[in-house]
Amino acid sequence: MNEDDLTSVVPDLAVGEWIDTGVDWLNSTFREFFRAVADVVDTLITGLIDAMLLVPPDIMILVFALLGLLLRSWQFAIGSALGLAFVVSMGMWIPAVQTLALVVIATAVAVLIAIPIGILAARNKVVSNVVRPVLDFMQTMPAFVYLIPAILFFSIGYVPGMFATILFALPPGVRLTELGIRQVDSETVEAGQAFGATPRQILRGIQMPLAVPTIMAGVNQVIMLALSMAVVAGMVGADGLGKKVVESISTINIGLGAEAGLSVVVLAIYLDRLTASIGGSGTDKSLANMVRRSRTRSVAQRATTGI
Repeated sequence: MNEDDLTSVVPDLAVGEWIDTGVDWLNSTFREFFRAVADVVDTLITGLIDAMLLVPPDIMILVFALLGLLLRSWQFAIGSALGLAFVVSMGMWIPAVQTLALVVIATAVAVLIAIPIGILAARNKVVSNVVRPVLDFMQTMPAFVYLIPAILFFSIGYVPGMFATILFALPPGVRLTELGIRQVDSETVEAGQAFGATPRQILRGIQMPLAVPTIMAGVNQVIMLALSMAVVAGMVGADGLGKKVVESISTINIGLGAEAGLSVVVLAIYLDRLTASIGGSGTDKSLANMVRRSRTRSVAQRATTGI
């Protein structure tokens, strides 16, 4: 039995045709705008990739390790250096840098969009009620579907990959920003109001600082989803680890697929642990916290001795 054999009182709706018509109209009406956006985004991504590839891999690994030492711990710094050296040894450094650049720019754009929407949703019930089903739709839509209009609007390459990545990674940033602000203790907010603070002052001085850990948890989720989608973006011609995975599937090259997959895992672990440290106050073993504690002890000693 096929669809034509089925009978039903429910009328047929040509949803697909309506969407096709709408997408065709958008593409024909705003073609020049999409081309301009594509040029800007492509310039940004290729510029960042070229800049990162100008630096020798050894230096880049050292920089990433120092960043891990500053924000997390010396164990994480050593692990990061070994993991990234492993990526270089597999010959996956250039695809890894291409994927990292795509993730960085897509995450930056997604966060710039998500945080203001999350703030509006937290402060306005109507906005929240409108945004919530849209986010549900965006999160439940299969990731591959985002690639179809992206190809139509921006052809193939980095730009459709980044467009799809932003759409896929955006929802958790909005949700956790709204949640973080709503979870701020109401008595603290009322205390600010009692002292005559304006809503903007309360947002900047009370709600946003207290919501930072939750907001950064959202940013962490945005990065992880962006990384997963950046791999899928290889299907639309975006260079990077995703393209290597697609190439390995098309040629049934298990070794290439394994090397690309392991490189993705190394990047994912590094970005996840690093952003988790930024979201909290860092670990006790982070260089930043060690310097902070040392300064606190020095100030306490000077206060005690009166010097």
